[in-house]
Amino acid sequence: MTTKKDEFVGWARKFSLFPYPFVTACCAMEFMAVSSTPYDTDRFGAALPRFSPRQSDLLMVVGTVTHKQAPILRKVYEQMCEPKWVMAFGACATSGGFYQNYAAVAGIDRIVPVDVYVPGCPPRPETVIDAIMQLQDRIARQKHPILTRNF
Repeated sequence: MTTKKDEFVGWARKFSLFPYPFVTACCAMEFMAVSSTPYDTDRFGAALPRFSPRQSDLLMVVGTVTHKQAPILRKVYEQMCEPKWVMAFGACATSGGFYQNYAAVAGIDRIVPVDVYVPGCPPRPETVIDAIMQLQDRIARQKHPILTRNF
């Protein structure tokens, strides 16, 4: 019985992602392209971005994060409700990109835990959709501890 509940809740959660875009740099154009008609993230259940961390469960860090922005990113992550997931979007968010200076953070995994990395500078929309599908598979396979014995 609990296996079927976990499968049902996993299926419902994987198709109801509410992304919070933390957009800081040039990858923003590719992020906008993902929501356009040819790619349409709505069919994956991740179409409507939420601009309040309390209403979102997927933090999409798009672009370069500086050391000055790091506490803000951490606070946004802490304000999100459980369960929450993080996607590092682009080379700058995953590894600091081509900025080899003191201001850029060399990967957001130093600030928040990352679930999915999207490679590229900037990443193609197909790559972002592939990352969303990987995250959906991970969500569907998870145990969902919110459930009680009565449900």
